[in-house]
Amino acid sequence: MKKTLLAEFTAKPGCEEQVAALVADFAALVRAEPGNLAFDVYTKASDPRAYWIFEEYRDEDAFAEHLAAPRGKPFNAELTRMIKEDASVLTFLNPAG
Repeated sequence: MKKTLLAEFTAKPGCEEQVAALVADFAALVRAEPGNLAFDVYTKASDPRAYWIFEEYRDEDAFAEHLAAPRGKPFNAELTRMIKEDASVLTFLNPAG
């Protein structure tokens, strides 16, 4: 079964460009992972500092491999310094219908 989630966070004022660059670089790496099916980055139209990232992985094992990848921990440590939340807020999704 696919593993699907939404990651949400808000860039702190003054960190918009750094967050955008960090996320763009990370997105390219994640999209190259063999088990990744989607890593779509959005910002809210009403608040361009608010990010929504739609992620989809082949299955639970592919998601576990993503979490274990060595680039994730440095990305999250750097991101956490530049966002309002303590960490990305993750919402796991199930297909409906």
